[in-house]
Amino acid sequence: MDFVNCLGFNVFPGNLQEITLSKENKILNTISPISYGISTRDKLFRQALKSSDILVLDGVYFGLSSLFLHGRIMTVNQGPDVFYHFMKRMNAVHGKVFLLGASNSTLEKMKLRALVDYPNAEVSFFSPPYKDEFTDEDNRIMLEKINSFEPDILFVSMTCPKQEKWAFKNKNNIKACLTCDIGAVFDWYAGIKPIAPIWWKLRLAWLKRLIDRPEMIKRYPNIVLFFWHLFLAVMGIKKYRNGNF
Repeated sequence: MDFVNCLGFNVFPGNLQEITLSKENKILNTISPISYGISTRDKLFRQALKSSDILVLDGVYFGLSSLFLHGRIMTVNQGPDVFYHFMKRMNAVHGKVFLLGASNSTLEKMKLRALVDYPNAEVSFFSPPYKDEFTDEDNRIMLEKINSFEPDILFVSMTCPKQEKWAFKNKNNIKACLTCDIGAVFDWYAGIKPIAPIWWKLRLAWLKRLIDRPEMIKRYPNIVLFFWHLFLAVMGIKKYRNGNF
């Protein structure tokens, strides 16, 4: 697979259809200016992103680093793009999908909708406890639920950076072909927090999330940090060594 180095991260620039599935669990994560900024202060999160088997572009803005530094335009593969693509693939092959995260009511709504949208895909789910840190017993139960089902695709929705760090720490104990960390997609697909198509088509989902959840503005200094680092890299003032700025 082809990758483009963007500010120290190897990002997959192509179409999701190019991703092949095998019995060995791989991790797919998304990267955006916000997650980039968080990673500069969270060592484990940065390690989780850099260790991704497939790191895709979450929105057009982080893709500017590829355009300005390498002259390459990358395909945008945001969380919903990842979800719908692999659900469609699983429906075509009668595959198995496991949903980890959100509340039981949200997961039940997702499963009911999936029965209509993807009738050939087998779907199971588990709602983990709402807490900042999981205990060993929490992890044992989650892994037991996942592995007893043996999904082809595991979708994880625990918010960033919790979901990425959980998948990174548990990668070798997960029996799935692909683990995808996709953030708020569960709420969108379940209809809990629907997003109008126009926001999606204009790649302004981030603005809709900010309107719905104004407290998220605390994360936006991370965007400024991304553009500052990009400016320094384009000007040649700062360079990456060993993947770090």
